[in-house]
Amino acid sequence: MRVPLSWLRAHVDLPEGTTARGLASRLTEAGLEVETVESVGADITGPLVAGRVLEIEELTGFKKPIRYCRVDVGAANGTGEPQQIICGATNFAAGDLVTVALPGAELPGGFKIGARKTYGRMSEGMICSASELELWEDHTGIMVLAEGTAEPGDDAFSYLPLRDEVLDIAVTPDRGYALSVRGVARDAAAVYGVPFRDPAAGAEDIAPGEGAQPARVDDAALCGRYVLRTVTGFDPEAPTPVWMKRRLALCGVRPISLAVDVTNYVMMELGQPLHAWDGGALKGALEVRAARPGETLETLDHTERRLDPDDIVIADERGPVNIAGVMGGAATEIGLSSTDVVIEAALFSATHIARTSRRHQLSSESSRRFERGVDSALQPAAASRATALLVELGGGRAERGGTHIGAGAPPEPIRIDAGLPGRIAGLEYPRETVLRRLEEVGCAVRADGDALDVTPPTWRPDLTDPNDLAEEVIRLEGYANIPSVPPRAPAGRGLTATQRRHRAVGRALAAAGHTEVLNYPFTGGRDLDALQLEAGDPRRSSVRLANPLNDDEPLLRTTLLPGLLKTLVRNTGRGFADVALFEAGRVYLPVPGAPERAPLPGVDRAPSAEERAGIDAALPHQPMRVGAVLAGRREPAGWWGEGRPALWADAIASAREAARAAGAELTVRAGRTAPWHPGRCAALYVLAGGEEVLVGHAGELHPRVVKAFGLPERTAAMEIDLDLVERAAAGPRAPEVSGYPVATQDVALVVPSETAAGEVEAALRDGAGELLEEVRLFDVYTGEQAGEGRKSLAYALRFRAPDRTLTAEEAGAARDAAVAEAARRTGAVLRG
Repeated sequence: MRVPLSWLRAHVDLPEGTTARGLASRLTEAGLEVETVESVGADITGPLVAGRVLEIEELTGFKKPIRYCRVDVGAANGTGEPQQIICGATNFAAGDLVTVALPGAELPGGFKIGARKTYGRMSEGMICSASELELWEDHTGIMVLAEGTAEPGDDAFSYLPLRDEVLDIAVTPDRGYALSVRGVARDAAAVYGVPFRDPAAGAEDIAPGEGAQPARVDDAALCGRYVLRTVTGFDPEAPTPVWMKRRLALCGVRPISLAVDVTNYVMMELGQPLHAWDGGALKGALEVRAARPGETLETLDHTERRLDPDDIVIADERGPVNIAGVMGGAATEIGLSSTDVVIEAALFSATHIARTSRRHQLSSESSRRFERGVDSALQPAAASRATALLVELGGGRAERGGTHIGAGAPPEPIRIDAGLPGRIAGLEYPRETVLRRLEEVGCAVRADGDALDVTPPTWRPDLTDPNDLAEEVIRLEGYANIPSVPPRAPAGRGLTATQRRHRAVGRALAAAGHTEVLNYPFTGGRDLDALQLEAGDPRRSSVRLANPLNDDEPLLRTTLLPGLLKTLVRNTGRGFADVALFEAGRVYLPVPGAPERAPLPGVDRAPSAEERAGIDAALPHQPMRVGAVLAGRREPAGWWGEGRPALWADAIASAREAARAAGAELTVRAGRTAPWHPGRCAALYVLAGGEEVLVGHAGELHPRVVKAFGLPERTAAMEIDLDLVERAAAGPRAPEVSGYPVATQDVALVVPSETAAGEVEAALRDGAGELLEEVRLFDVYTGEQAGEGRKSLAYALRFRAPDRTLTAEEAGAARDAAVAEAARRTGAVLRG
């Protein structure tokens, strides 16, 4: 919610010297998170003045209309002579009052105004439009001022609201009242302890009478209150005043026409969504009801929508004319011929509006407010406020009679102990403070000693129990005043071995240059299709959510890769070409034969053993996995060299890093599975209980997967099962550090091209014996010297003894034994 400070001051007398940033800080401390404070118009400088157009000369010979204007700017130019200005707009005439930027002025965006020759004439300034001054969005041309607004030469800052400060507030779902200037002003008044002037106060009552639009409500559960007012003889071409357009624009709402602008203005001011119909287009009585099967409606965005029986609609005798609380129908839209305007203010069911908005993918300012709950007593005041503005600004006459159906459910009193807020916060709040704070938010309080009977105001449907009331006291007294008392961990307890391993994996990957991400554990069928998974792949069997956050992602993930790949695309799309990401999290694999539904035990008791067993049986298998994706350069370029791109081998190295941090070593073999490239995929194994167990895969992604997700070319990825790795992990053991020197031996072995380097490495390890400390592949060569169909693998072998310095003979013997074992198992031959 964007709230202009000038509009806020109209309802709250903030203390002298209060700045927008100071107010933002106080509101944030009170629970309304102000994300930004924007200084609008701060980059506009004068001379910017009012001017009277004296003469207009139409210039010919150009591709577009060009007009040479003489404009009276009074004494603002220092000479009193008219300014000569070139202008391309045609929506103004001689005698009109306009705003002129004289040479030396600067408009938004750093646009400096000077005198220059253009179209063969000298132009001494610019006649401004509303868009050029960033007052509001308007592409109709020059902003023509109403007569009497100013005199030629008057400073534009004196008659135009060019500068303001706007608070952008992130409103949480439980604070729907803050989606209005009225709600934010009430909190600001409570924070500073100053009076609040309610813009909804003093509205006239709406009583049935002649001229009322007939209506009925089929079900009070769909609409608790329904109010209609009618204005006849309205001037559809009446302009929206500058102050209203400016306030709407600062709130992020585009001005359209007076009737629509008034409804939007009252909604922003009071928080009550309104709708305006062309009264002449309505046929018969209006009916608030559920949509009927097969009904359709063309909405204001000119889309034909098939209605659902769960939708609330407003219908006349021909059928639906509105999707209630979401969007109006095109057939009854206010137009340039609308002289009768019917204003609607209603209290629709929040849950129905929320479902309708998501079903039709229509999130509007109205639906946002209805979803969070609106003031159940505000509808008559909002309708009267809008009616008064239409009469005042657009002429016409307000019909004395109106339609008022229902009264809304009055809030129920809540009993609370006056000491509850203090006990929750760990502070002592005096009883008088608790009473005062509750009254400041609009509650009616009746005290019976320390027991308080509190009736919440109608604009706070979120206050339903004593803890909600305690929170109001605590936030207004200041969250910052609550002492910080960190919990004390019992001696002897800490992280489990599994938790320590998972943290070690994260630290190892971060140290290797990866950035951790946390994705939602949801996915969709399109993501699984993009991975090119075969029909029988276990990852295609997913758990479906009953109420997904996003209709495109209704499944619990069976692999970490879709979330990682989409995060990679977002990063590369924002200019980060060299990316290495990792995520550790659970995946959810359905258990064959598991029941479709789990028991739902009551909340009045603990679940029985049978219920717990039923719940456990219905849960999917949830292994912990770690995945990583790499794109761009793995080693950056610089003065040290050209750098190196990320390859399939880097994905394998990432998997090795993760496994080592968990206490296990991976065995790498050639693999073939989606979504990896069939020729650049490695299957990863660990040795557990004397048997090799497949724990994951790594390598370069298949080109079709790269294309489906929009990834950079040659993107590499890995994913391993940490639970399986943990089973093979050795217990914690301090390494034995030898103080004797190392002996290094290099060997180059020629093997068939299809032989995996991991097999050669395993043979060297087994043959070298206990003296081998490390084996590292440092070169792969294919060429004439290696022979056709063969390759050369060069390894560095490090030998060390714990109790002596190795002799050259001992190191050589260990090397020869390693080579002999590699020759026996893989057919390796020493390269000459």
